[in-house]
Order: sequence, then C-alpha cells, then structure tokens
Amino acid sequence: MKLCAACSQELPKNEFSKKQWQLKQQRRCKECIADNREVVNLSEAPSDAAPQLSNSDGEGASDEELFRPSPPREECPICFLQLPVTNDDLCYQPCCGKTLCYGCIHAAYTADPRQLCPFCRTPEPTSDGGIIERIKKRAEAGDSEAMYNLGVKYFHGRSGLRQNIKKANKLWLRAGELGDADAYNNLGASYIRGQGVDRDERKARCYWELAAMGGHAWARFNLGSLEYQSGNMNRAVRHWMISARAGHDDSLTNIRSCFMHGDVTKDEFEKALRSHKETNDEMKSDQREIAAAAFLASHQG
Repeated sequence: MKLCAACSQELPKNEFSKKQWQLKQQRRCKECIADNREVVNLSEAPSDAAPQLSNSDGEGASDEELFRPSPPREECPICFLQLPVTNDDLCYQPCCGKTLCYGCIHAAYTADPRQLCPFCRTPEPTSDGGIIERIKKRAEAGDSEAMYNLGVKYFHGRSGLRQNIKKANKLWLRAGELGDADAYNNLGASYIRGQGVDRDERKARCYWELAAMGGHAWARFNLGSLEYQSGNMNRAVRHWMISARAGHDDSLTNIRSCFMHGDVTKDEFEKALRSHKETNDEMKSDQREIAAAAFLASHQG
C-alpha cells in the first residue's frame, strides 16, 4: 500500500501505474491522473502538540489578547458594507480572489444574465472542473481564502471532488497559518468532532481561540459554549458578549437566556441588544434582503 499525494488515500499497487508506484513522493493513483487531480503541496496535519499561541506557558492566549473586541468584518468590495457574519450569505470568487455578498451577486446576475463575476467581469466557469481549476490555481499561489474554500469542497465532496476530510484539514491548517480565521474555525470543529483527526478538545479550543482573535464570531460563540459546559459562566458570557456585538444571533440568544436566569445584568443585556442591532443594521441593504428572499423562495418552491 502506498499513499496517493492527490487524494491522500492508501492504495494497493494495482491502483498506480508502474511509473507512479516507483516514485518516492508526489505519486498519483490512476483515478486521480484520469480526473486530472493535482497534488496540493501543503503543510501536514497538526502534530500531537497543541498549536502555539502567544503566551509562554503553552496554555493558550492570555485573557488580555483573547477578550479584546473583535476587529471589524471585511467589507464587500462592491457595496462597501461589512460582509455578513455567516458564510452562507457570501461567496468567494476564484477568478479574482474577492469575497462578495450575495446581495451584489444577485443584483449583478439579475441585471446581466451572462453570469459574469460582478467584480472582475470574468465569465463564471461552466463546469465543476473549471471551478476547481481556478480555486487550485489561486491556492497554489498562496491565496488563503482559496485554500479555505478548496478545503470546504474536499470536506463535503463538492464540485466533482471526492470527499477527503484529511486533505480538507491540511488545507485549513495552511490557510489558518496565512491568517484565515474561517479555516482555523473549521479546523477547531474537526478536532471537537474527531473528523479526519483524533478528537481533541484542547486543540479545538486552541484553534477556536486563534479564529476568535481573528474576528470570527462563530469561533467566539463556540469558545463560550465550551466555557459554559465547563461551568465557567463568567467566561462564557464574556465570549458571547463579544460575538453578539459582532452581530452573531445565537450569541445574543444565549445572552438573553443568561439574563433570564440572572447571570447577566439588565445593563449588560441592553448593551448586547443595542450593539447587536447596530452591527446588523450596518450590514443590511435592500440588495441583500432581495437576495435572501429570492434564495428562500427558490428553496421553498
């Protein structure tokens, strides 16, 4: 048995050509060659050591760093509004490497049925292979968002790729090292669930801390949930207050529940409500609401 460097599977000799079987590395199985799957040269999965954070004792980030207010979300480069909190409301464009809100994408496609990229005006790929080719090209050039999105496709087995969770985790590790908070959040989820790696809550917490310090609201929510499960109510509330201010709905729901049970003061709850509303108001637009309504209608029909 040898490892295929494209699909990361241990396969027998008959799954490789004679030439590929003799290679010591970078070998590809017959199926990957036929499907033109390329080797992605990225860092290996994490070692047994937890990811290194900023403090010297190896226990994770200091509270001063961890509980800093989240940096503002990036803006959509077309409408210049903050990008939505959830990835379901935005889309990475592998032609130009921009992440756009669905409001701008829906508006552009409605005005021009040719389905050109709303930012760079490049025609959208007509096949799954075209999509993957563009994403891989940008990932190989060091685009962390491309690595993250390619990892998502491997994780779920989308766009013609065979599901490969281990490869997804490798991609997310490299993307996180290049500053992608989404990637670190997903890597934390893989460790908490034991998907493609051994389940390890300590590593999950470390990766979620890295993502939260990068402004990831879902990772912040997850940290609050870990603290809540451990009985650390004060720390859980501190995390949820930060993510609620960033516009995260589930965090606000938890703050409301804490208020009802007396774990959050009235002033704290009102502050969370006000800041959550202000942030979401800044992310709203008629285009985004129209796009959301169109999406809902298409899935109900």
